[in-house]
Amino acid sequence: MSENIEQAIRSRYGSVALSDLSSRHDGVRAVAEAFGYTTEELASIPAEANMGLSCGNPTATANLREGETIVDLGSGGGLDIFLAAAKVGPTGRAIGIDMTPEMVERARRNAEHGNNGAPFTNVEFHLATIDKLPLPDNSVDCVISNCVINLAPDKTAVFREIARVLKSGGRVAVSDIALKKALPSELANDISAYTGCIAGAIPIADYKRGLLEAGFSQVEVVDSAADLNAYSKLENQSGCCSPPAGNASTTKAVAATVGSCCAPAPVATVSSCCSTSELQEGLSELLRRYNVNDYAASVKVYAVK
Repeated sequence: MSENIEQAIRSRYGSVALSDLSSRHDGVRAVAEAFGYTTEELASIPAEANMGLSCGNPTATANLREGETIVDLGSGGGLDIFLAAAKVGPTGRAIGIDMTPEMVERARRNAEHGNNGAPFTNVEFHLATIDKLPLPDNSVDCVISNCVINLAPDKTAVFREIARVLKSGGRVAVSDIALKKALPSELANDISAYTGCIAGAIPIADYKRGLLEAGFSQVEVVDSAADLNAYSKLENQSGCCSPPAGNASTTKAVAATVGSCCAPAPVATVSSCCSTSELQEGLSELLRRYNVNDYAASVKVYAVK
């Protein structure tokens, strides 16, 4: 099952990476602002780094300092990496980890193009899963992540990897989705709800327990009270895309999976230049019947090693 989930996630976010979704779209920018990014922050980074996939702004709470090494788990197009790069400065390092080749390519392209023609020189992006980080022990000052750990099938392994790479006294500052109460079975067992950041989420209490068991202290998992329906702002965004390379059945299943992490734009609002995917259809239909705010929350996660 975990292999099927991993492949579905790669396929879906590969399609998003190949789309034209960016801060140039009003709805994409509005989603980021709804989850805590300022207009100035979004203007300071490449527009293509933001695809409306966030559920918070971890760099706003990470207390990043000049010269630090930070790692972003599931770095996507580089949104949080580029903001972190400015905070840690030229003597620091901002390292992005993502398991989707198309996302890594997009992020590296964004870093090379930079903002206003100035490339980012203190960033790097690695293709890897977040439960097997390509980093040495005790090498990182801060780990951030934005609406990604909920997608990992083995969250215990992720928490252990975070603890492994962090220096003593290193910290975690994560934005994620966690559950306030059990999901209806229809949502909990739906693969499209998993890739949409819902079915893979764990209860808030389990999130805190998992970090404590991995060796962290001062653990807090706080409901941000953000309205997950903010993703409706993505409606009527063009988001034209090409599906990732693959066989015919894969291409059919993942074409045009454009939308936010937690609640993709309804099928009817996807631009006609993209065909509707089975994955998108399934999740959109489920979300028409359930209010995700009743079951899930955007949370801010803090911990110290």
